[in-house]
Amino acid sequence: MEHVKTAEELVRARFPKARAAFLAGSVMTRRRTPTSDLDIVVLLHGPPAPFRESLIYGGWPVELFVQTEAVWRSFAERETAERHSPLLAMCAEGLLLTDRDGLGAALQAESRRRLAAGPPPVAPAELEDRRYALTDTLDDLRGCADPLERTYLVATLLQRASELALLTGGHWLGSGKWLSRRLGAADPDLHRRLTHSAAAAVADQADAATDFTSVVDEILHRAGGPLWAGYSRGKHDPPSGS
Repeated sequence: MEHVKTAEELVRARFPKARAAFLAGSVMTRRRTPTSDLDIVVLLHGPPAPFRESLIYGGWPVELFVQTEAVWRSFAERETAERHSPLLAMCAEGLLLTDRDGLGAALQAESRRRLAAGPPPVAPAELEDRRYALTDTLDDLRGCADPLERTYLVATLLQRASELALLTGGHWLGSGKWLSRRLGAADPDLHRRLTHSAAAAVADQADAATDFTSVVDEILHRAGGPLWAGYSRGKHDPPSGS
């Protein structure tokens, strides 16, 4: 529990009048590694909030997210609209370190409700954009003969396919390792097949690229199928009488 003790000491030392504080991130899970940092969300009445800061405290790398309640709500709304909310996740899944006036418990309960409710549905136009981008990049991979280019194409497809699978399933998005974790939680079998075949395709193992493209194709069909011919954006009908 050294990480909890360090986080509590930091909050007491730097934010003695904090309304609430949460400790979150990988350090609070079985996925903790030697490089895991302390993600700490702090709620203040006002200045110096809002700000974000990275620092070393007590030998631990720390990411501070210092906000007022109004700023917290603004971030939560913006991230929810983007269907990717690290803030809600940190407050819902994190440890409440301090709660001076009940705000921390209220925000934690709200965060848990909002996360459980899921993100807003993807708009039809965005779904088409994502299907088109995935289809186009998949065609590039199928015609690729350069192993260096293939690495970049597989990486791009892995991210885009993972995001599309989450969106069509009504799940929250993530970035970096959290994209992998979100898909792993939402669809463990698809996550395993997609990531294993992607790694094999980068390593140029026999038939690996075909296996990878097959899984990406599966995700595309779940979303409505490939889209390329007929896709258009920014095109307007000609003026009447022309």
